[in-house]
Amino acid sequence: GFLHYTVDNCEFNSSKLNDIEYTLSYYYNKLEIIRFSSSVGKFVGYTEFGIKNAERLNNGPEVIARRAQKESYCLSNVGIDVESALTKS
Repeated sequence: GFLHYTVDNCEFNSSKLNDIEYTLSYYYNKLEIIRFSSSVGKFVGYTEFGIKNAERLNNGPEVIARRAQKESYCLSNVGIDVESALTKS
């Protein structure tokens, strides 16, 4: 069989927006084929299929939506995680 999955990730040093990096990776058969990174600001392909799709995604509304994820998805969740960690330490 074939396996396809995505991984959303927020890496952070603090709860400040500048210290957060959002990534979204698409995998197929355990191989990363394409990734969006907020530090790069666009999709990057790692396979022939991924490169073609990165070009398509970077020219459409998907790249704009992903750029907003750093603030809408990560910022609120990072704030919760940081607060939770600080109250337990």
